[in-house]
Amino acid sequence: MGCLARGRPRGAHAAHGRPWRGRRPPPGFKLEECATQRNLSPKGRADAITVGEKFRAERVPVGKVVNSPWCRCVDTATLMNVGAIEIDATFSNAFVLSDRRAQLADGARAVIRSWKGPGALLVSTHGANIAALTGGTNPDSGEIVVVKGGAGATFQEIGRIPPPK
Repeated sequence: MGCLARGRPRGAHAAHGRPWRGRRPPPGFKLEECATQRNLSPKGRADAITVGEKFRAERVPVGKVVNSPWCRCVDTATLMNVGAIEIDATFSNAFVLSDRRAQLADGARAVIRSWKGPGALLVSTHGANIAALTGGTNPDSGEIVVVKGGAGATFQEIGRIPPPK
């Protein structure tokens, strides 16, 4: 079983507007510099902490945490504090990097399918990535999509955990 957490949540809410306008990164964007990216808002930070607390309270067995290198995803996973984080560029923003969407999805599928446990694999990534992996719709911001291995190119969605209210 895997959990795909969207790293730009209303639950783990990201500030909109500057510096992001449109599909492509703005001039001056640097993946290693969070100030050039859309980042979590104070509500998003608080919600990520709350979700992590709920995971721990419910004793969700998270065996591995993998996420996009984008700052809001790293921050979401860090604030959830449910395990050590492994950064994997294959979970980069497929909406912004639309020219690499198929390559990113193939890489993500390989990472997820290779997970054998123990525990759940938690992936903090972007909505477009999750939609591509599940063949479904873009999840709400902050929503966690729970999947299990499916046949073919998609994973079977078995549930969703809404963001904190």
